[in-house]
Parts: sequence; structure tokens; C-alpha cells
Amino acid sequence: MRMFTVSVRTLNLLAAFVWYIGGIRLLQKGISLLIEAEAMEPGLAWPWIAGFAGLSLGGLKAKYLFTKSIKKNLIRIDGLSKPKIWQFFSPGFFAALTIMILAGVTLSRMAHNNYPFLISVAILDIGIAIALLGSSYVYWTQKAFVN
Repeated sequence: MRMFTVSVRTLNLLAAFVWYIGGIRLLQKGISLLIEAEAMEPGLAWPWIAGFAGLSLGGLKAKYLFTKSIKKNLIRIDGLSKPKIWQFFSPGFFAALTIMILAGVTLSRMAHNNYPFLISVAILDIGIAIALLGSSYVYWTQKAFVN
């Protein structure tokens, strides 16, 4: 088990990497859903409204929810006496992440060819993406990557 022991900095980097990848991927997916909605019903304002709604909701989530989550995780990681590579998130967070990914994939598949559903899922995806990306500044302000 000793070979799986890593530094706190490594865990912080892994946590940030997953955070950023999740945000980037969700933003791509949300934008692609809006493009699909626009192709179904060209010229309607709903994709633009959805994009704005996702940005706004994501900003609020970043400020009031996700920043706290990052800070809590950084404190948890810092308190580990012998950090293992898989401890960059707590077991409960990994379980919730798995459920969220499966739910997101399912919702996206169900949304195809359904204009209102495409718009709704796009708002959800863009909102979470902006929350992830917008809150990621905490990794930098908390100096999570400094030895």
C-alpha cells in the first residue's frame, strides 16, 4: 500500500483536474444541445435564453455552493496523514459523481429530438459547467498546488 501514498499536492492536482475536465465537458455538451435545439427550430430565442440562464444559475452555484465544496475537500485532503492516490475526493463524493454522470448521460439521450427537453438539459449542463469552472479559482487562491 505504500506505493499508493502520494503528496497532498498530488491529491489537490487530481481533484482540480477532475473539476476542470468535468466543467469543460459539461460546457461542450450543453452547447452541443443548444446547437441541436437551434437546428430543430431555427430562429427561436430559446437557445439564447437557455445559455443566459445556464450562465446565471452556474454563477450563483459557483459562488454559494461549489466554492464551499472545494474548500471543504481541500481541508479534508490536508488532514490526511498518509494520503492515497484515490483520496482526492471522498467516497461519498465519488458515489454522487457516478450518479450525476449516469443521470446526465441518460437525460442527454432522452432529450434528443425533444426541443423543450434539449433546452432544459442544456440549462442544467451549462449551469453545472459554469459552477465548476467558476468555483475553480479556489484551488488557486488557497494555493492548493504549492508544496
